[in-house]
Amino acid sequence: MIASSPLKYTVPMKKLNILFALLLILSASSCKDFLNVEPSNSSDSETSIQTAADAKVIINGLMRRMTDFDYYGRNFIMYGDAKGGDLTIFSQGRGLDGLYTFNHSATTGSYSGFWFQIYHSILQTNSLLESIENIEAEGTDQNFDDYKGQALTARALMYFDLVRLYGKAYNDDKSSYGVPNITEPLDASAQPLRASVEENYQQILQDLKAAAPLLSKSKSNGYINYYTNLAMQARVYLYMENYSAALSAAEEIIDDGPYDLYTNGEWVNSWATQFGKESIFELAIYPSEADLGTASLGFYLRRLSHGSSNAMGWFMASDYFLNRLGEDDNDVRWGVMSYDESSNTRFGSCYKYSGNVELEGDGKATATAVNIKVIRLSEIYLIAAEAAFHSNKGLAADYLNAIRKRSPDLDPATASSISIDMILDERSKELFAEGHRFFDMIRLNKTITYNDDFGGIAVSQREKTIDRSFNKTILPISQGEINANPGLEAQQNPGY
Repeated sequence: MIASSPLKYTVPMKKLNILFALLLILSASSCKDFLNVEPSNSSDSETSIQTAADAKVIINGLMRRMTDFDYYGRNFIMYGDAKGGDLTIFSQGRGLDGLYTFNHSATTGSYSGFWFQIYHSILQTNSLLESIENIEAEGTDQNFDDYKGQALTARALMYFDLVRLYGKAYNDDKSSYGVPNITEPLDASAQPLRASVEENYQQILQDLKAAAPLLSKSKSNGYINYYTNLAMQARVYLYMENYSAALSAAEEIIDDGPYDLYTNGEWVNSWATQFGKESIFELAIYPSEADLGTASLGFYLRRLSHGSSNAMGWFMASDYFLNRLGEDDNDVRWGVMSYDESSNTRFGSCYKYSGNVELEGDGKATATAVNIKVIRLSEIYLIAAEAAFHSNKGLAADYLNAIRKRSPDLDPATASSISIDMILDERSKELFAEGHRFFDMIRLNKTITYNDDFGGIAVSQREKTIDRSFNKTILPISQGEINANPGLEAQQNPGY
């Protein structure tokens, strides 16, 4: 058991000032009306917001930051499927190989951009929350509830992602190190200690529960609403194996939310649609803002040279995933797949983030400015199926079949045939290239097998199969962070 740690995370003042300067510059570049204010931790700083309109501008900036290539814009989603065995590589040296080969150390291949980018966004969130608290304490006739709820829910999502990257699974060792809990603007005199995994989850749930009653129940394209919050609760409770709470949250969305599942005939075209009827939380990407172009998810998943000589064919579906999807040749999800560079009969290239296989995007001027669907109703049905499995297998089968019907030639699940592996396989097929597979395999303590022999890929940093006992299933704290915050050295993850 590690010692309980304070709820503040500290970096040296020099690094702190750089971080806040970057925060202001980058936020200003994404929102032309962003307020030019001093860091909220400086002794003579003024309130960073004064009106609800100001708060909305900062929320806009936060949503923009979450689409950075070091977060949902690319790398975080690639992390989940490359490490989870659903993606493989045809050739080494094209980029992001380390996610597949596990070539990580504290000094090279640490993927420290996750740490920096997500904490950067958390700092912005904390400053907004403190400003709202100060304004409300002084008395105001403006209503900040929705912005406070969005900020708290976003912070919960970011901590959930951080603790999955840097900490063990909750049901593996919740007393082990997670990540520093930062819940207020940074104090340069505080000590940089990591909280435990359990403390991180407690903070996540605290934020979600505080936020829920503040949020609107109406659809809010590109923003967080009440049902986004419930969806996050369902996810978190599933990872904690609190199945009754996960099922309750999922069922409220299914029964009461303003969302509907796509029919089989609608599913493929949904990827060329912005803010469709399944989209619970979707990050907007526009050609003039957040479009990563040749560095986008769409480019990283399409086949070599398709539509551009800059398309390098970085990743393709593994044999294991294709065999899973291939259980039904009429599975509608084949509609976002196309052939890869290995042959014109192997459909290993994914086009979810290109809109479709014709590279038409989702209605914008460029095919790379495709919105990122962070939480979809399909996932909520799959959460409900897994959560219900532990108490009511018939109900679990009903929820699973709502998604399994996308493979029309497969027999429906029944109370006697349904299994966790069947649910896990369906999650793989439905949520392919959406960043879930690795985390699912680790939380369920499954063995992951990699398609290393597909192209004769040489991998020396891991075995062909791993389980969660392998130390590199969590990332190292980068040496740069340790140099800036020496207290982290004693809290480095094992094996690094």
